[in-house]
Amino acid sequence: MRKKIVAGNWKMNNGVQETEKLINEVKDSISILDQKNVRVIVAPSFVSLTSALENAKNSKIEVAAQNMHQEKNGAYTGEISAEILRSIGIKTVILGHSERRQYFGENDKLIAKKIDAALANNLEIIFCFGELLDQRKLENHLFEVGSQLKNSLFHLKAEDFKNIILAYEPVWAIGTGETATPEQAQEMHAFVRNVLANKFGEKTANSISILYGGSVKPSNAEEIFSKEDVDGGLIGGASLIAEDFVAIIKAI
Repeated sequence: MRKKIVAGNWKMNNGVQETEKLINEVKDSISILDQKNVRVIVAPSFVSLTSALENAKNSKIEVAAQNMHQEKNGAYTGEISAEILRSIGIKTVILGHSERRQYFGENDKLIAKKIDAALANNLEIIFCFGELLDQRKLENHLFEVGSQLKNSLFHLKAEDFKNIILAYEPVWAIGTGETATPEQAQEMHAFVRNVLANKFGEKTANSISILYGGSVKPSNAEEIFSKEDVDGGLIGGASLIAEDFVAIIKAI
């Protein structure tokens, strides 16, 4: 049975004290929920990771990193390696986010290297992918997503996917207020599962949790999460408001 997952990507928001406050508000609100098959993950900034881990201890909340460098160590000022993340207790990292692609020039080849480094250090990966608005309008969205999957993941073995969560993010719906319809989300998630089935087998494809990311809110979460191949959400802005994030968790 695939795990249901709600992950909050806090991006470049919240200092240490704000992070602690938000985690405490969320964990208090979800402590009474029956979530045996639901994972709750939050990804604060690098400087708040240690504090977040401490505050999330003995709760239903897991803490992930937002990014990492592909090299083991070296002269890469400002970067963080998989080994450093593991050294403080981080077990999950987000890779391939559209903002990393758009603002920092990360491409499929580089992301593939990061994936290899993460897996070599036993880090679980939330791998993000998705199309731009122009690609959607030209009806090239399936081709674009298929290419991202192929270029970053097809060199892996089927057993590697036990440590990979997928997150479909239509770039045109991130932080814009626009949201893919539940039908559009289901279409893409089903397509992704089929692509993986053709390459790695149905057993592997059916075991992978695929999240939707793109302006998920309390008002639309339940309908999106109700779709057969949507296994949860990677939440941006709404995850910064405890009440909204909790409502989205409850929706799943």
